[in-house]
Formats: sequence, C-alpha cells, structure tokens
Amino acid sequence: MPQTSSNIDAHSFAKRLFEAFESGKAIGPLTDQEPTLGVVGAYQVQRALVELHQKAGRRVVARKVGLTSKAIQSQIGVDQPDYGVILDTHVFENGAVLSRQKHNMIAAKVEAELAFILDEELRGPGVDAVRVLASTRAVVPTLEIIDSRISDWKINLADTIADNASGWGIVLGEVLTPADGLNLTTVGMVLERDGEVLATGAGAAVYDHPARAVAWLANTLAVYGESLPAGEPILSGSFTAAVDGLPGRYQARFGEGLGSVEVTIT
Repeated sequence: MPQTSSNIDAHSFAKRLFEAFESGKAIGPLTDQEPTLGVVGAYQVQRALVELHQKAGRRVVARKVGLTSKAIQSQIGVDQPDYGVILDTHVFENGAVLSRQKHNMIAAKVEAELAFILDEELRGPGVDAVRVLASTRAVVPTLEIIDSRISDWKINLADTIADNASGWGIVLGEVLTPADGLNLTTVGMVLERDGEVLATGAGAAVYDHPARAVAWLANTLAVYGESLPAGEPILSGSFTAAVDGLPGRYQARFGEGLGSVEVTIT
C-alpha cells in the first residue's frame, strides 16, 4: 500500500470535490494534478471533504467499506479496500425514488450489500470477523448509490479515497435480521433492474466474509484513534461489480431470509 504523498493542499482538493458534489459537474483526476498523491494524502483530502460537508450542516451517520470484492476491484482497477462515510442527507428509505438530475448525480452506479448494525462499539486493533458478529445486533439489505466526482470514473485508488470512496448515498431495507445462525459466506443475492437480472453474487465475494470487511474497517480506523459506534450502519461492500445507475427500478433480493431492498432512479 503506498503510504507516502507530497505536501499536498488537502483543503484545496477537498473544496474542488465538494463543489463537484454540490453542482453535479465532474472534475479531472486529482492524481493528474498531483501524481504523488498516495493513500495517506488521499485520506487527508477525504477528511477535509467531510469537514466541508459538516460545515454545510450534514452529519456522518454511517460508514462504508468499499472495493471489497474482486469483481469491483477489477472494475475500478485497484487491489485493496477503502472506506468513506455516509451523510444524513443521503440516507433513503426502502422504495425511494431518486432523480439523477435533481440530486446532482454525475455517473451513478448501484451496488447491493449488507449493512451491519452494531450493538456495541468496535475499536481495533485486533478485531476479527468473530468479534464483529458477536457485536452485531442485526444485518440489513442495502443498496449503495456510488458516484464519482472524477470525470468518466477515470480514477485510481488515491482518487476514489479522496472522493469519499466514491460514495453518494444508501437505501436501507426494512428487514433487520440477527446475525446469529446466519452463514454470510453462502448467502446469495440477486440484483435486478425492472425485473431483469443484472448480477448475482454470494457473501464470500465480500472480502471472503462481509464481517471480515467490517473488522478491517475497525482495525484501520484504530490507527486514527477512531472506532465504529453502536447503532450506526456499517456497509460491508458490494457482492458484485457495480451496475450503471440507468433509469429504472432496482431490487436486490438476499437469501437466508434477509429480505430485499429497492430504489427507483429517474
């Protein structure tokens, strides 16, 4: 993992990304302007970006792990996970109708995943999947709408990290299922648009086990003295490669009695 970066102006990069988020107008890759921008520098930009959102009155209400499946790593061209935050203004109820134009989306894509609702705080280091499951109140089916403020998704790892892990918003399902007794490696998922199957996957595609992705996040945040709070949805990553967010009704159906979640994009 590249850990070094030049003395970047994190606030300047963050301001450009924030303005792109607000306007729905993409910008060029940050790494074209700053080729030495690495993981550390990119997370500095992300933190400055989150601060701008907070100054605009938004609150962080969930966290997300991204790039956990081989399919999406291949799609984006990276080889490791990343993380970002979800803002209160971009959390939607099951069945929501979202307008690409009114919501200033640029090139949205849709991912199907499971969110973990923790019963207790998780603080690394040393957290593993077993600890995550023991600390989980329930899992809930989720659709994540990702979007890139970088033009044409021409991103590398540093670009997407800086851009809040290409996050935009989430749609939460209504069924909360206790994790006890669930085999989250074999649980299946079918993602459809207007009744047409777009993708299928299993939990094992998510970093070998979705709870392992949550453990990775807890341990990674520990480096910054942060933890995963109880009650806050933690998105574990997509079961499949992301699908283009074209107009239509998207539904993700999960096995093991986990239920389904849907959103309509116009």
